[in-house]
Amino acid sequence: MRHPHSPPLGLSSPSSEGCRPLPIPPQLRSVLVATELSGRVGRVANDGTAFLKREDDRFFSTPGASRHFQFQNWQMKADQAKKAEFMREAEKLKIQLVNIEKDKSSHLYNKKSYFRMEYSTLEELEHKLTSNRKAEKAKIQQQLTKIHNSVKRLQRQLKDVKSTPEFVEKLREMMEEVENEINAFKEEQRQIYEQLMKEEKTATNELNALEKKIEAWALGSSGTEGVFKQGMASSRKMIQNHLPEEVVKLERFLQQTGGRGGGWDDYDHQIFLKVWMKHKGKPSYMDEALEYLSGRTKEDVQQHEKWYQEFQILEERKKESILKWKMKKQQEKEEILKQKVKSQEVLKIDSLQCDDQKQKAEEERRKRQAGIEAWKSHKVIELAMKQASKLKEEEEKEKKQLKERQRQFQLKLLLDKYTQQKKEQKELLRLEKEKRGEAEREQKKRIAAEEILKFQERVRRYKKIPTPKPGETATTCNSIETRGDPGPNGPSPAGNSTAVGRPLRRPSPSWSPGRLGTSRREHPPMTAGADPELAG
Repeated sequence: MRHPHSPPLGLSSPSSEGCRPLPIPPQLRSVLVATELSGRVGRVANDGTAFLKREDDRFFSTPGASRHFQFQNWQMKADQAKKAEFMREAEKLKIQLVNIEKDKSSHLYNKKSYFRMEYSTLEELEHKLTSNRKAEKAKIQQQLTKIHNSVKRLQRQLKDVKSTPEFVEKLREMMEEVENEINAFKEEQRQIYEQLMKEEKTATNELNALEKKIEAWALGSSGTEGVFKQGMASSRKMIQNHLPEEVVKLERFLQQTGGRGGGWDDYDHQIFLKVWMKHKGKPSYMDEALEYLSGRTKEDVQQHEKWYQEFQILEERKKESILKWKMKKQQEKEEILKQKVKSQEVLKIDSLQCDDQKQKAEEERRKRQAGIEAWKSHKVIELAMKQASKLKEEEEKEKKQLKERQRQFQLKLLLDKYTQQKKEQKELLRLEKEKRGEAEREQKKRIAAEEILKFQERVRRYKKIPTPKPGETATTCNSIETRGDPGPNGPSPAGNSTAVGRPLRRPSPSWSPGRLGTSRREHPPMTAGADPELAG
């Protein structure tokens, strides 16, 4: 009997001395909680809440309570150890299942397999079983969820316990409902488990029968194979007479030991080879091989290893003997080929003599034909050369004409350009000459005006004539000059102008086209001091 305040099954208690609790699925936890609550509700329904409290106080006050609590802790530790062992075993089986599934997929469902069409039916059946398993899993989860919800409702009711008969009756009904659901689920799962056990037993018997048949086929005990062997015995003896001794030994060894699998099926033999090669034949391979070969004992694996080692030795000898046999056959073929070549050479000598005569006649005919072809080709080449030279001459003539036209056109352009330049040059010279003449005239006018003004200035100074105002013109000065100045003998007549009354004449400056505007610098104006007449 469990204590009412003890933790549910599968959970750790405070006195578990550091023992780590195992993870429990939510569905299993719900079932355990429901079982625990069933006892509590039963006690509440029978004795009431007050009586349950008194019983608890009395139970804890007795000396047997501590012993019972210790036994409860020991039992929980034992259960936890069993669960841990179960989880380790389940994890190991899970890894083994993954490896088996991987090997199955690589061997059976490989697209490159020769029996891909035969295995397609098996693959479809596997997919169907997988979908059924998933559907069954979903159904079980749905049932567990329903039970879990019922237990949760019952748990919420237990949070507020009342000692009234109505409340006790309600708890009893809820407890019976949860218990019925759990029992129905357990019964359904038990029936499914029994059915699966029957199917597993049937499948195991069928596999054992097939395995015995395969072993009988490998050992040659089948009646059909015996008839086939009798029909092939004579031909096999004839073949063995021509084969090396090592090859015959290997064939006999395989016949006696059950073929190339050593009496094992191909799947187990391939697993053995994979593990054995992985460990490179070391003794450490035994544990892993036994893990994968669940139906084989250690003695079976050791015996199979001895068989495989002997098979390897015979296989190596077979390869060496076959290589020697091939070399010998090759030498025999070469000898036969040499003799055949010699006989063919004799026949060739006879045939060559006839062929020489035919060849000479053929060569003469070819020479004549070649001479005719050469003459024809020479004529064709000569005609082609003439046409080519004619075309070349015409092209040269056209090129010369084109060059002449281009030269004439260039000359015409140069002549037009030269004519235009001459016209422009003449026009420039004319304009320049006009400008020089105009400038010369302007210069002469300016010089004359300046000389007149300077001469008049000298005359005024000489005769002490007041300087004319800026508004006076040259006519006034001329009138003064024409009147004349009274000299020692009186005024001179108007018609006889003295040297003083005449304007001083000076030689005109020499002019050149390149010296325009430089006459004043070369011929400075005469001053009063420099004039001999004024000085006298």
